Amino acid sequence: MFCTGCGYRLEDTDRFCAQCGRMTAVQPDEASPAAAQPSRRLTRPMHDKSIAGVCAGFARYLDMDVVLVRIVWLCFSVFSAGAGVIAYLIAWIVMPKDYGQTPRPAASPAPAPGGSPVGSQVG
Repeated sequence: MFCTGCGYRLEDTDRFCAQCGRMTAVQPDEASPAAAQPSRRLTRPMHDKSIAGVCAGFARYLDMDVVLVRIVWLCFSVFSAGAGVIAYLIAWIVMPKDYGQTPRPAASPAPAPGGSPVGSQVG
């Protein structure tokens, strides 16, 4: 491996060039934790919404509970003479839809103990 700044020969384990001090390319296993995390995008989830998914999108982006975001948005709408409603409409238009993360299907109820169907009479 060679330095991209001065052309000095480097070992594979070198992190900096001994000649010019330039940092070498970061190996994939040495990547920073921030680079390993996927980038978060402000989107409207189509599976977890009440009206348009704006509050659910903000809750997911801010890593908060969606009910808390809805309450804060409602208070902002009431006490700011309707600015919250206008902000909601703008966010509804501007935020892209996210069809990605589909919800898990609801678990089917477990069979009754003993294996007999409900409502059948025994002897």
